[in-house]
Amino acid sequence: MIHRASVLLALCMVLGNVTSSLADRPNVLMICIDDLNDWVGCLGGHPNANTPQIDSLARRGRLFTNAHCVVPVCSPSRVSIMSGVHATTHGSYELGPDYRTIPKLKDVPTMQAYFKQHGYRTFAGGKVLHHGFTGHLADGIDVNLGDRRGGPRPKEVMNWTKGAWDWGGFPETDEQMFDFQLAKSAAAALQLKHDQPFFISVGFFRPHVPMFVPPKWFEMFAEDQITLPNVPDDDMDDVPPNFQEMPMIAPTFREIRKAGKWRSLVQAYLANTSFVDRCVGSVIDSLDGSPYRDNTLVVLWSDHGFHLGEKHQIAKRMLWEESTRVPLIVAGPGISPGSSCAEAVSLLDIYPTLVDLCQLPENPHLEGESLRMQLDHATAPRHRPVLTSSYYGNHAVRSRDWRYIRYKDGAEELYDHRNDPNEFHNLANDPKFADQKAGLAKWIPAVVADEVWKKNSK
Repeated sequence: MIHRASVLLALCMVLGNVTSSLADRPNVLMICIDDLNDWVGCLGGHPNANTPQIDSLARRGRLFTNAHCVVPVCSPSRVSIMSGVHATTHGSYELGPDYRTIPKLKDVPTMQAYFKQHGYRTFAGGKVLHHGFTGHLADGIDVNLGDRRGGPRPKEVMNWTKGAWDWGGFPETDEQMFDFQLAKSAAAALQLKHDQPFFISVGFFRPHVPMFVPPKWFEMFAEDQITLPNVPDDDMDDVPPNFQEMPMIAPTFREIRKAGKWRSLVQAYLANTSFVDRCVGSVIDSLDGSPYRDNTLVVLWSDHGFHLGEKHQIAKRMLWEESTRVPLIVAGPGISPGSSCAEAVSLLDIYPTLVDLCQLPENPHLEGESLRMQLDHATAPRHRPVLTSSYYGNHAVRSRDWRYIRYKDGAEELYDHRNDPNEFHNLANDPKFADQKAGLAKWIPAVVADEVWKKNSK
């Protein structure tokens, strides 16, 4: 009996320690925004940007002003973030297959599944993975907050006839927008009584096209007073032809300008961004009014950037700054507020950072780096630049001060962001910068994974 009592006592002590350990771990609130570039107030990407909620979040944590995506298109970007594996390893560079059908991710748990394996209760809603948490991936989610994305569409064309590329003031109220409804669901989840740490993933669809939000958001920006991006007519003269006329779903910049719709499109993007900012604020307000405010890590990011005329381009998929640069904010316990980090970081770093901060066992699949040093000290250096890939064989390397691009055919671009933040002057053929170019080029892997969707289509 004494022996059995000792065993039971030991077991209780172990279970008590486990419960205590879980209780001490921070919760995670992850907010994902689709197609949001640097047109937010705290990043200074556009003078008319109005994003007070995101700006407020940036002030209470660490804003990474030089954060970049893995692939500048939705599906492979999100696959990379949720797996912690780079596209050059898993092979998805386009909209292609979903996470479940990529062979090299067969045994790689999503971020949500990994946290669930280690005691977290997981919630997810909206667009987190491009194709959703379907099949076996659904096992990683305990509570579905809703799958609808964006909002209703008008029956008639408002501004553009090309498929999903229309925009305008519709519907009448925020309550009709699916993103607004998702914000309410996430806010409600934060008010629940949680007896274990939680991981809540909230994926807002706007400003993704079609860019419809209620008229009041358009009215915030007088179309005739909007500042247009600085787009010199000769900007593409020193750039290789590779991505200048790629076959895209989006309208070309030439088409937008010819139709006299450039200013209207910029207005729509600003309006949609302000709308999603309000959705972010609704979720953060609920967190602040909950018992979990002081023990919840908040991570906000966008999957890639978006061109609205810069480099004579519309939309994404390019390897220039406006396609790859994204908002990234981390706030919460232990993170001092107010300072921003200018080191180049990758969205691939989110998964290992959260594993580190939440004291989970190391996940051997992860290819990014924890941002703990930069969260502790905003000026802590990073020696590894960011690698972004678009389509097979095209890569950009972004360091703190430089961007180097090499295309599949060997063509190159090099930009000095200290003196040329708009990437107007390609220095790749200037011998004075040969060493700088070589130092960045070495970060492009000699061997990369084949494009998965082409394999699957054969």
